[in-house]
Amino acid sequence: MLIQIHPDDPQPRLIKQVAECLKDGGVIIYPTDTIYGLGCDIMQHKAVERICKIKNIDPQKAQLSFICRDLSHLSDYTKSIDTPLYRMLKNYLPGPYTFILPASKQVPKILQSKKSTVGLRIPDNNICRHILDALGNPILSASLPGDMVEEFTDPEVMQEKFGAMVDFVIDGGSGGMIGSTVVDCTTDNWEIIRQGLGEWEA
Repeated sequence: MLIQIHPDDPQPRLIKQVAECLKDGGVIIYPTDTIYGLGCDIMQHKAVERICKIKNIDPQKAQLSFICRDLSHLSDYTKSIDTPLYRMLKNYLPGPYTFILPASKQVPKILQSKKSTVGLRIPDNNICRHILDALGNPILSASLPGDMVEEFTDPEVMQEKFGAMVDFVIDGGSGGMIGSTVVDCTTDNWEIIRQGLGEWEA
């Protein structure tokens, strides 16, 4: 089902509807500050499995990332963050970045990669923020299947292509075509793994 949520002033009733859907194990397509993504509540194993099926991937090999509400939320899912790393994260977040960090025990087993790392994001997107506030857990973040990036900027096209596989397609306006910049922070020498939308100068 396609639902229109205002990008600047999200309607509380619709946000509540989406959060309840996620709590019940639903899967959504939602806007971020980069491209539209496939998402579910990270605590709902069946929903994580649904996303992996849609994308035809193994959850433990896929290095799926989480969308968090803020830095304190983010620190729940990674091992201790030292001061230089915290300062750097604070400087770049919220924004179009995914940081690869060592996973803490709170990361659900189904999502723990063989390397025990986790990708964490805090997008600068109002709809995301409101959904996370209402949900209370991070949202799993996965790119849409296939390579038709131009088509994935239009929620109506996403509804046509994927509407039968998901519970909600959220129309929050046109999406971007460039993903987040991915930075590996698992050692002291932080390095870019993928240059995306975010500029990186650490």
